[in-house]
Amino acid sequence: MVKAADRARNPARSSVWLEERAARSGGGPAGLDRDRIVAASIRMLDEEGLAKLSMRKLATELGVTAMSLYWYVDTKDDIIEFAVDSAYGEVDLAAVDAAGDWRDRLRVLALEYRRMLVRHAWMSPCAGQYLNIGPNAVAVGQKIHETIRDTGLPLDRQPSAMSAVFQFVYGYGTIESQFGRRAAQAGMSQDDFYVDAIKAFRDDPEFVDQVGGMRDLLDERASHGSVSAIWDRDFAYALDVLVAGIEAMVTREAEGSRPTEE
Repeated sequence: MVKAADRARNPARSSVWLEERAARSGGGPAGLDRDRIVAASIRMLDEEGLAKLSMRKLATELGVTAMSLYWYVDTKDDIIEFAVDSAYGEVDLAAVDAAGDWRDRLRVLALEYRRMLVRHAWMSPCAGQYLNIGPNAVAVGQKIHETIRDTGLPLDRQPSAMSAVFQFVYGYGTIESQFGRRAAQAGMSQDDFYVDAIKAFRDDPEFVDQVGGMRDLLDERASHGSVSAIWDRDFAYALDVLVAGIEAMVTREAEGSRPTEE
């Protein structure tokens, strides 16, 4: 365990979940608790983004002084870590358990994780910056581990399979969330933003040669009518490819472990 003041000297152990925190009961501002602070921070992060979060603005949102927040947290990083773990708590693990075999559970986990990343565009950079060892994050990680374990892959191959699936989901959800944020900042729907961006690209004389080889693909994607349909279709098929790849690797590993017949 480390103290908040030691974080700069112990960056590898820099987490609110690892620090020694004296119990704080009573004496705090009336009507304020950590859950309220975290809920307000998530609202602000969703609306304004990571760069705009500050203790002062958060205190104003809650109708308290900035010093009041320090009764429950030591730094803004504490708040972000609590918010990150709260977002992990949105992953519906009960739905994963109800899904059936490892293939269906993997698809539900991946879809739940993607949806969480899209709901909270600030989650992607935070997931890479912090240790993600809060109780909800650990529960999600445990469910991922159990699902990959049930594929039948050898233990030393399981981390690679987890990376293949969930680093893909992380990247996909990140791009999808940032696209949605950019469309919102432009004051446009995602469909209008996509059509306008593709039209600008296709109509620019400097890109004529490059567009020529991509025209059939651009036309195919435009035929689906909505960006959300494209996101969903491509994600589902990519997951099918990954599941098929895991199945193929399970078979290959099993065949490689069979004794050679003389």
